[in-house]
Amino acid sequence: MTIETSPGARDALRAWIDHLRALDGAAEATCTAYARDVTGFLAFQAEHRGGPMGLAEIGRLGTPEMRAWMAAERMRGTGARSVARRLSAVKGFVRWLSEREGFDPTAILSTRAPKFRKPLPRPLPAPAAKDLIETVAMQHETPWVAARDVAVVTVLYGCGLRISEGLGLKGRDAPLPATLRIRGKGGKERLVPVLPAARAAVDRYAALCPHDLTPDGPLFRGVRGGALHPALVADAMARARMQLGLPSTATPHALRHSFATHLLEAGGDLRAIQELLGHASLSTTQAYTAVDAVHLMETYAKAHPHGR
Repeated sequence: MTIETSPGARDALRAWIDHLRALDGAAEATCTAYARDVTGFLAFQAEHRGGPMGLAEIGRLGTPEMRAWMAAERMRGTGARSVARRLSAVKGFVRWLSEREGFDPTAILSTRAPKFRKPLPRPLPAPAAKDLIETVAMQHETPWVAARDVAVVTVLYGCGLRISEGLGLKGRDAPLPATLRIRGKGGKERLVPVLPAARAAVDRYAALCPHDLTPDGPLFRGVRGGALHPALVADAMARARMQLGLPSTATPHALRHSFATHLLEAGGDLRAIQELLGHASLSTTQAYTAVDAVHLMETYAKAHPHGR
């Protein structure tokens, strides 16, 4: 028999999600994931405790209940990174709820996430990034589609955009200005300079595109005129990297990593790169210093007499 969460707890969860969406500007995908994570947590606790999970019961959860939930997640095969993400969602909900219900959330907020190794970004060497963009141009026989794919990957690499940000550009953004105003994660805006190569690629695509690029419509269009799907960009890059013998990590997101790493290698300031990427925390951007250090050590090992 399944024991359900109380209506009060479900209403509180909906209110928290509405708060994230309206006041914190959380993306819809983030809201959906958080709601799913917290719902799963509450369902487990209801079964574990043998009774409905209401607001009062949430306030009485302690360390044993948190450990039992995390152990059950790992037993189900959930990876450490996913457990950490779900715990973060639970903590966010409980922190918000405790301020309204007046209970002490310390036991939940002090629960430590399982440790996991955060993989370093996998950027492409600058020549490989250039070759990849040139090879993408040969992946479609229809000239305007090929020009479109080149424009997308050039913008991702030349401006350091997430693919959702690149595909979120509107018709009014063409021709690209010298500086783009990008709305990234959490609704945060940042200014990104546009390289001439990116502007030229978008100009060529816009001139060839058979669809009317209306100001409020998507800049990058699918064959039938709708918004371009990210999977089509990934497919074009996958075909190009196979031709070039590049690793499977050469994805659209790798172009963003490449943008940051190549700026750092050229002497770019870490804080400025953080602003360009739209990272909320400098620690996220600092991952690129590790990448750059690895690159430098590999170069040193090849050049040093003892490394040959």
